[in-house]
Amino acid sequence: MAFRHEVIEKRPGLLIVLILLTVAIGGLVEIVPLFFQKSTTEPVKGLEPYTALQLEGRDVYVREGCYNCHSQMIRPFRAETERYGHYSVAGEFVYDRPFQWGSKRTGPDLHRVGGRYSDEWHRVHLMNPRDVVPESNMPAYPWLAENVLSGKDTSKKLSVLRTLGHPYTEDQIKSAADDVKGKTELEALIAYLQSLGLALKEKRS
Repeated sequence: MAFRHEVIEKRPGLLIVLILLTVAIGGLVEIVPLFFQKSTTEPVKGLEPYTALQLEGRDVYVREGCYNCHSQMIRPFRAETERYGHYSVAGEFVYDRPFQWGSKRTGPDLHRVGGRYSDEWHRVHLMNPRDVVPESNMPAYPWLAENVLSGKDTSKKLSVLRTLGHPYTEDQIKSAADDVKGKTELEALIAYLQSLGLALKEKRS
């Protein structure tokens, strides 16, 4: 056995192949079962795919790099649930492509921010965060109120997502452009934020 071990260690190429094989098998054993678990593949009760306006808002959120400072994943610890609400579960993210989980919190977690503040609060906060949170170091996003959505690609986005399994209807896809046309990016982003975390009603520990 010692001789075999020595042979492997003295042949870097063989060692690399065996390491990759071991990692691949371990990864498959951990990942593949998740594709067959209902808790990770089926949406929680009450979860709906994003509306056309919310979807455009999500894209603004990604474009502006909001995930660099805000996570969207509440861990199952009392310190987290006391502050943010019910911990996040996999079934809440079925319609998220890409996921916005994040790991850095320069600002608070946003997974349950939906309905917590009014649309007007969000509007003021995005235009100048220090008007509502004096100690905030978040940058202002005044251009979002000036940028108007054209909606020219919105129907295509919904169509692609339906191909990936999102239950959009033909009517929703056809009306998507009209649903967002003339709306500002600020309105779209607020609509997205107001949709977050509503499928599971907030619970306090």
